Amino acid sequence: MNLSAVDQILDGQPEYRLAQVMDAVFKNHIIDWDQASNLPKGMIQRLADTVPLDIDAQVLESADGRTTKALVKAVDGSKVETVLMRHKDRNTVCVSTQVGCPVRCGFCVTGSLGYDRNLSRDEILTQVLLFSRSLAADNERVSNVVFMGMGEPLLNYEAVLEAVRFLNRDDTFGIGIRRISISTIGLIEGIHRLAREELGFNLAVSLHAPHDGLRQKLIPVAESNPLADLFAACEHYFNATGRKIMYEYTLIDGINDSTSLAADLAALLRGRNCVVNLIRCNPGVPGFEPSSGEVVQQFKDVLDSKGINVTQRWNYGSDISAACGQLKASRDEV
Repeated sequence: MNLSAVDQILDGQPEYRLAQVMDAVFKNHIIDWDQASNLPKGMIQRLADTVPLDIDAQVLESADGRTTKALVKAVDGSKVETVLMRHKDRNTVCVSTQVGCPVRCGFCVTGSLGYDRNLSRDEILTQVLLFSRSLAADNERVSNVVFMGMGEPLLNYEAVLEAVRFLNRDDTFGIGIRRISISTIGLIEGIHRLAREELGFNLAVSLHAPHDGLRQKLIPVAESNPLADLFAACEHYFNATGRKIMYEYTLIDGINDSTSLAADLAALLRGRNCVVNLIRCNPGVPGFEPSSGEVVQQFKDVLDSKGINVTQRWNYGSDISAACGQLKASRDEV
């Protein structure tokens, strides 16, 4: 979709025309401009020519019906994956921000793809609109958006922040700012920049290890983003926004899941305004296997005993390769 062209088409038109167009696309979920019967025919034709509403996507449902993965194809043929997760109290869309990923974390399938390009604001929003349409058919809506799909959001900073602001608008998706989360591998400069935005969305930062040495083995860019500087940036974000940081920790069998590392992590986080989100590594990359349920519980118990606020993320959609670290934009799978 080319939502940016709407302003050009409506230039010089009464303000209510924009409201009509926004309602048609984001409230009424039209899929053809001819359905916008309250617009002049000439405007409908211009919109149809310039802002096509069709979305080229292939969809796959998980066996339990709680997760939907879509392979979305851009105009230039680039492909990304996006995921809808249905919870009892919310519907969350996980969006991609890049075609591939330049960060190349060792345990992440997406990282093995390499990097092609950034997505535009409209390409990011199209992923949300795709699921917004399907949910509307069941009288439901997208309530949460997480920037945790393919790519590193802070390496596509401008488009991501533009998308956040658009998602938050009352005349579009109307998603509350505190229901939007941006996840980063821990890019220090980008976090400092986010602190100046003062928007108040949720910030999730990937740790995966409590020591620089081990973290650098898992995350190559950690070498230029050491933990001491990373935590200083996160404190800056908290002080500027008042929003607790979520530190994500992927548990990998025999690599970063020992109780001694859990104790080190607790010591590192003691006194910080944060919550730790534990994630079992999802299968996909040889040599990186998920920790057992027993080991995850032991790791969690150590953090609990040290007074660290800790939660565990359940793996949605692993049977369709839709869970964290499994997105690879393969048409063969969808």
